[in-house]
Amino acid sequence: MSRLFITQRELDLIADIAKEYTKDVLGNKIYLYPISELKTLTHDIYNEATLKVYDNPIAIDAVVDAEYQQDTKIDKFGVDSQYKIEVFIQYRDLVDKGITISLGDFFSFSDIFYEVTTHNILKNIYGLPEHKGGVKLVGTKARFGQFDAPVVGPTDYKHTDPDAVQNKFVQQRGEAFDAEGKPTGDFRELIKNGALDPAMSGPKEVSEKGDKEDVGSSFYDE
Repeated sequence: MSRLFITQRELDLIADIAKEYTKDVLGNKIYLYPISELKTLTHDIYNEATLKVYDNPIAIDAVVDAEYQQDTKIDKFGVDSQYKIEVFIQYRDLVDKGITISLGDFFSFSDIFYEVTTHNILKNIYGLPEHKGGVKLVGTKARFGQFDAPVVGPTDYKHTDPDAVQNKFVQQRGEAFDAEGKPTGDFRELIKNGALDPAMSGPKEVSEKGDKEDVGSSFYDE
């Protein structure tokens, strides 16, 4: 029934709205560390990885559940805090960028590393099997020594690293390159197909740049 009324234009609009919310309004990212099967060595007897080697981290725009789920276990070894977090990623954005996320991969959000323990495809759009709405990841905090990598900010206000607090946010708006000349991999389907013109104003920036009132952000300087 839905194929009679839902055309590619409507599907593109749904994808573009999801991308606009995630990339131009929310601005949250996770950093994915795909495990390299070629570089990772496994134990001859137990067939388990003795040292997991990761590829370069990949920034992925995502909707992250703001509430950390924490379970505390107390045993003979002491107190162990176990964090779990839910992450939602737009499916077509992963396809556009050629990113595959697998169980056992690691990602960071704030200053915590998580292992992907659940990977679910969200419901099909209007029941169409080839058009999926998104991906839901459940990450469980990696055990100490299980995974080790440099932390990418923003992390936490208490830290003194230069990237601990994000002071600049720039929209993507379907532009091929960001302000630093790096490729964004961001495609807005309606613009790519010629159904809509690119935004005349271009990506907007929220930062201290141009802050004449000394309020911390040019967003309020009108």
